[in-house]
Amino acid sequence: MRITFLTMLAFVSQLTLQAQTKSNYDNREAFNPLFNYHPGNAYRSGTGAPGPQYWQNRADYTINVNLDPGANEINGEVSILYTNNSPDLLPFVWLQLDQNQFKTDSRGSKTTPIEGGRHGNMGFEGGYDLTDIKAIKEIKQGKKKSFTTSVYQTHIIEDTRMQIRLNEPLRQGEQISISMKFSFKIPRYGSDRLGKFDTADGTIYEIAQWYPRMCVYDDVEGWNILPYIGQGEFYLEYGDINYNITVPKNQIVVGSGELLNPEEVLTKTQVNRLVTAASSDSTIFIIKPEEVGKPESRPVSSDKLTWKFRCNQTRDVAWAASESFIWDAAKINLPSGKTALAQSVYPFKSAGINNWGRSTEYVKAAIEYYSEYLYEYTYPVATNVAGVVSGMEYPGIVFCGAGDGNEDLWGVTDHEFGHNWFPMIVGTNERKYAWMDEGFNTFINDLSSRNFHDAEFYSPMNVRQYAPYFYDKDPIMNIPDVIQSRNFGLAGYFKPGLGLTLLRDEILGPERFDYALKEYVNRWAFKHPTPFDFFHTIEDAAGEDLGWFWKGWFFEDWKIDQAVDGLYYINQDPAQGAIITIQNMEKLPMPVTLKIQESNGTVNFVKLPVEIWQRGPVWKFLYNCTSPIISVIIDPDRHLPDVNEKNNSWSPTIYKAPPAN
Repeated sequence: MRITFLTMLAFVSQLTLQAQTKSNYDNREAFNPLFNYHPGNAYRSGTGAPGPQYWQNRADYTINVNLDPGANEINGEVSILYTNNSPDLLPFVWLQLDQNQFKTDSRGSKTTPIEGGRHGNMGFEGGYDLTDIKAIKEIKQGKKKSFTTSVYQTHIIEDTRMQIRLNEPLRQGEQISISMKFSFKIPRYGSDRLGKFDTADGTIYEIAQWYPRMCVYDDVEGWNILPYIGQGEFYLEYGDINYNITVPKNQIVVGSGELLNPEEVLTKTQVNRLVTAASSDSTIFIIKPEEVGKPESRPVSSDKLTWKFRCNQTRDVAWAASESFIWDAAKINLPSGKTALAQSVYPFKSAGINNWGRSTEYVKAAIEYYSEYLYEYTYPVATNVAGVVSGMEYPGIVFCGAGDGNEDLWGVTDHEFGHNWFPMIVGTNERKYAWMDEGFNTFINDLSSRNFHDAEFYSPMNVRQYAPYFYDKDPIMNIPDVIQSRNFGLAGYFKPGLGLTLLRDEILGPERFDYALKEYVNRWAFKHPTPFDFFHTIEDAAGEDLGWFWKGWFFEDWKIDQAVDGLYYINQDPAQGAIITIQNMEKLPMPVTLKIQESNGTVNFVKLPVEIWQRGPVWKFLYNCTSPIISVIIDPDRHLPDVNEKNNSWSPTIYKAPPAN
């Protein structure tokens, strides 16, 4: 999900910044070797890589549903093949029922602030109606014989979770088939993650969190059963998902993964256009504006059509349907030489006023950049949907605001498709660690925007200007629903994103950081890393102990304030060199960059490692000048979110005489 920095600032009340010198902090705290790293084990190595006995469970789904616009309802059935790869006996299993957030007695509805919020219940009465719940296990006898038996004992539903209790435990390597019928009313505006949008040409349905999904069982916490309240997102198992969507004939459907039956749901002309688009770097219309809603734009058939999709090695699927869609597409070029399809669906007004006609160009550019920088895109199609949702991501499909245009549309499209790497490929626990997808994504979006179309929409953040807003807030390492809503944009997106930028540009350098980040993605693709797996991997691959940074930036709320305290010349002779004094006025240490200018026109840059602060908050060093120094500036390019800019420079007007002998 995307949030803009200006939106975050709108929630920030008047701030009083205290930037005075911290003269009594213990500089050893930052470099304490007992910082709480998780030790390695057989499942997760101390290097940050999966261990030799790493395991994760698997969930494969078969889903058949109907969209009933008249009843405003989704109804159908789901069958889940769940595999226990853990060494543990599982006497019960847990499923997520996210639609239950829309029940009036849900925790989500009870915990929405009185002033409302982006991720609240929105006053809609909904939730699942579940029937015919079954759990069946295949029992093998010998090499060839097997039979199935029910292992369902009972189930309980608690808010957005369902526990199915088994009459015999699921052992390592065993599978159960869980099935049920389900239905729910479609919320008009579902916590900015799903809903429906009325246009002049018809309603757009964006459908997500729409089927019961398995909770993750992992080696860190066992069952991950935090309820869905709204602000925290998702943590899901990987598997293959086959799903069929039956809709009225006039509806166009797009979804995660590959459309399996285009010949049944499209006209011959539309199928041919799709084939053309799959080999075209330019955008090709599949359904043109003038064809929207015309009977001849739909195949001759019964009143309903079933659209069949398959998405492999995925943690989720989502879809959208409308009779109002303009549809266009183009080829995505991948590093291996393979291709995928970029496509967009949007209503006529969005094409004419908000320039959604460039959407597929944006999708293509984002996917191609991240495939090169991080890991090759793994889905056959990447779809952008215009609708009521202002920015939400799912594997191979994203929802963006129908009113977004040009710069905003590039930003939200780039952001949501960046999520196909974090957390769709690297499967982090969003319910607990929003920064591991939103912060990572904010960071890579900055790189992508610099790269796109000669930086057409790139606007670098003035970190010095916004430095006051980065501190005295919720630390990054907090559960999303614990973070104050007004601070969520900071703690979930911008501060962790800036932290990765600082790691890349100020601490490790681009070459070391990019290599380490790519190693992290490769190690944990389609797996479940924790924050400590990330910390360990970056240190392991980049060759740097970064405990001081993880502690100060992610776990604490330490500030940065580097200062130039003054200088004096050796024997009062500039030709013999100068002793320059700098200070670390706040608790977070950082490497130092200084720009030093002499009266003879010489300009030099001095870089000092973070280790200078290990011995205390004051550091003196010899600078071999040849003429009087006219200025010393710390952090001259203003890359650090330094809270006190007034102490960042020295000039002779504040010259300090050398101490008396």
